[in-house]
Amino acid sequence: MAEQIVVAGALIAGSQLLVAQRERPPELAGLWELPGGKVADGESDATALARELREELGIDVAVGARIGDDIALSATTALRAYLVTQTGGRLRPLDHRALRWVGRDELDALPWVPADRAWLGALAAALRDGSP
Repeated sequence: MAEQIVVAGALIAGSQLLVAQRERPPELAGLWELPGGKVADGESDATALARELREELGIDVAVGARIGDDIALSATTALRAYLVTQTGGRLRPLDHRALRWVGRDELDALPWVPADRAWLGALAAALRDGSP
């Protein structure tokens, strides 16, 4: 079992998914991801994801259903994703190089952070189904 959980948020508006371009570390700079971050001791996944998206994007969110499976980043760290809905704030890239809205047909062409690629099928399905 992972000792550290990292959470990511899939913000979908209509038929578009918000993706964020990494600023750092150098080996991931310029690649696209679902924004999020580490769950701190004593935090739930939902609390951590809401905090991270407020810090990184300036928005408040309601955290919904899990999407896809956990992705092992290392022997002790797992990445998991959730659908989120914006409930307040003003969207802006506070911790990323850029933000972009993409449709289902653009997912495969993006240069993704390798771990997030595992969710492309689940993201495409969520976009097709109009989730959340």
